[in-house]
Amino acid sequence: MKKISIIIPAHNEENYIGKCLTSVREAAARIDLPVEIVVTLNRCTDTTGDIAHRYDALTVEEDARNLAKIRNAGIRQSSGDVIATIDADSWMSANMFEEVITHLETGYFVGGGVRIRPERWSVGIVFSLLRVAPYLLKARVSAGMFWMPRKNFEAVGGFDEGRVSAEDYRFAIDLKRFGRQQGLRYGTIGRAHIVTSCRKFDQFGDWYLVKNPSLVKDIFEGQNQQAADHFYYAPRR
Repeated sequence: MKKISIIIPAHNEENYIGKCLTSVREAAARIDLPVEIVVTLNRCTDTTGDIAHRYDALTVEEDARNLAKIRNAGIRQSSGDVIATIDADSWMSANMFEEVITHLETGYFVGGGVRIRPERWSVGIVFSLLRVAPYLLKARVSAGMFWMPRKNFEAVGGFDEGRVSAEDYRFAIDLKRFGRQQGLRYGTIGRAHIVTSCRKFDQFGDWYLVKNPSLVKDIFEGQNQQAADHFYYAPRR
């Protein structure tokens, strides 16, 4: 293990990415390995790129309304032998990279995900998460922030660019399946976590996913560009 590359997809994230990058720096300061930060700029019209450069991040541009392509574009330009991903509106606990290294050095894990905490709670958010939970429980995977050796990322073919949403869910399933073939486990880091913003709930309402179960289904099926645009790439209320 020589270097960790963390890839951050970002579309007009000037209000969030600074906190994300600060958390990456704090976590990187606690390990001996170099940490490369790659921010994939997706149709940004604000100061996201300027903020990324202030943190000495490598920036890559990818304009597709497809998070799989956005994530893959950043990973292709990275150079670490360990890959991690986090969204620009999330931030990691300071011990995150320590835990990634600890898990991978055991030799037991193909890679995996992490514990996720929302930045706030409400009854509506709890019921919305319960609407999503069956998909993750059925597959027995976690997401939020992925971590894995680059060779394993390449072995599963990266994020599936044929999907316009829930590419992370599909990737987790593919990584777990590959790990099983290699006699390795899909891991969920429990002693570190990420916090993710509740901006989707702020924008759409805490009960929106409960009231729109068909949208949740379309998002997880990953083939409905209109649903993906509505919720991710061009959201409007």
